[in-house]
Amino acid sequence: MLIKREAGRPFLRRSIHSQILNEVGERIVGGVFMPGDVLPSENALSDEFKVSRPVMREAIKVLAAKGLVDPRPKIGTRVRGREQWNMLDPDILNWSFASREAEQYAIHLSELRRVLEPEAAALAAERATPAQIEKIAEAYAGMERCPEDTPEHIVHDLAFHQGILEATNNPFVSSTGHVIESALLFSFKLSSQIEGARAEAVPLHGDVLRAIQRKDAAAARKMMAQLIDDAWADIVGHMAKRDANRRARTERQGGE
Repeated sequence: MLIKREAGRPFLRRSIHSQILNEVGERIVGGVFMPGDVLPSENALSDEFKVSRPVMREAIKVLAAKGLVDPRPKIGTRVRGREQWNMLDPDILNWSFASREAEQYAIHLSELRRVLEPEAAALAAERATPAQIEKIAEAYAGMERCPEDTPEHIVHDLAFHQGILEATNNPFVSSTGHVIESALLFSFKLSSQIEGARAEAVPLHGDVLRAIQRKDAAAARKMMAQLIDDAWADIVGHMAKRDANRRARTERQGGE
């Protein structure tokens, strides 16, 4: 989360590095600095944030390691193209879902999940230990117990999906759930704003769980694919309806 500062006041020394990193990172991902732009000089940024040049230089190094910028001597620090960003970096995900393009990122995430999670569910059906299956079942029970529009429901929903990724017992697949946690939460929260969407999703989660419990990989794959496809359709439909309402309001105002 971006930590704002009062004009003319320096950042708190205790968390200065992370605050500068967030500030500049959000500006890049949010489009204040576009790909190809050269950032203000280290001196200019240091003056703006009231920090030393070494502190600012270290923040630039971290942004470069994430693929966001390319520092060059005598040229400056240029923003790299989006295709070069490490989009699965936790910080970049957080900045992406704080930007004005957050909903479009949710669509992209749904596509990623459609590639990843059905196969993960199939692997979980084949490999999950009893303890891992119990963990998934507990998360599902929490979803059933908590109303769909509450933060508690979303936490259990996230635990359900992460539990399945962990139950693949593939360390690369398992780690993906933690890397994209912020993006998954945003997607769930967006879906929770759509009337009826989460209520319809709960039974599908149960279908996925039961397929894993009976070690039916094909059914687990199919049910997870349907779950993600339905969530994707809900988000797209919500965005289309909202945009249509905006156009209608604009047309009415133009006719007055």
